[in-house]
Amino acid sequence: MEGLAVIGVVLVLIVAGYLGVSAVLRRIPAASLRLPTGPIPDTWPSIVERNVALARGLASDERERLLRLVQVFLADKHFEGCGGLTLTEEMKVTIAAEASLLLLHLEGQCYPTLRTVLVYPHGFVPKLARSPGTGEVAPPPARLMGESWGDGVVVISWDDAVRGARNPGDGDNVVLHEFAHQLDAEDGVSDGAPILSPSALRTWGGVLSREYERLRQDAAHDRRSALDDYGATNEAEFFAVATETFFEKPVQLEREHPALYAQLQQFYRQDPARRALSPPAPAPPPVAP
Repeated sequence: MEGLAVIGVVLVLIVAGYLGVSAVLRRIPAASLRLPTGPIPDTWPSIVERNVALARGLASDERERLLRLVQVFLADKHFEGCGGLTLTEEMKVTIAAEASLLLLHLEGQCYPTLRTVLVYPHGFVPKLARSPGTGEVAPPPARLMGESWGDGVVVISWDDAVRGARNPGDGDNVVLHEFAHQLDAEDGVSDGAPILSPSALRTWGGVLSREYERLRQDAAHDRRSALDDYGATNEAEFFAVATETFFEKPVQLEREHPALYAQLQQFYRQDPARRALSPPAPAPPPVAP
């Protein structure tokens, strides 16, 4: 029996080591994404300018990189319309550009565990019929704006996606939220901790614990916060809500939660608060036909 116990412990350590190493390998420079160099479709810059308000504050080289990431995203990921929705180029480019904002300065691949993006015209009711905990049939939940599944699928409501993308200051952006879940889950666990170096992970763990508990207390006592109360649900939702707030309410987040802002700034390698306080760079002139 002792021998079996030892073998069990060894197997657990091997699996944990494999998961840890494979997670780190996803974001080391050797695995950095090779961006395409072919022409960007003429319609894409105007779609992003019209629908993705957060992209307007990017520098010209960042806008170029964002569009290149959109090229990679649309080449790698399968989009599927649901609920009678016929997908258009505008829908796919808008969602891909919003998702790519998170990757703008990250190393590594483009959401390596993601395979499919399902798009509904409006809020949708999940198809889960039984409680995953008890197996009992659950009542139909309220309509959702989005979901991030553990098997490589993101579900998005188009109405909510475009509304959130066009309003950069309401702190409500379903695409940023669901794709933050994808980053969180790249190591195989949705726990509010994306892939980080060991030292950065320790620091993030401390900040996450304190800030999550602070939000739980704020929500319990009905205190106003830059962070939406939904982030108090669990650590995974906290990271997704914090990401939304980091990009959409960066000045307020930095003022109210400087330690949390600093950790998100370090992870995403972006400083949206400085971007929000600076005039946006002029868009490049259109290329003559």
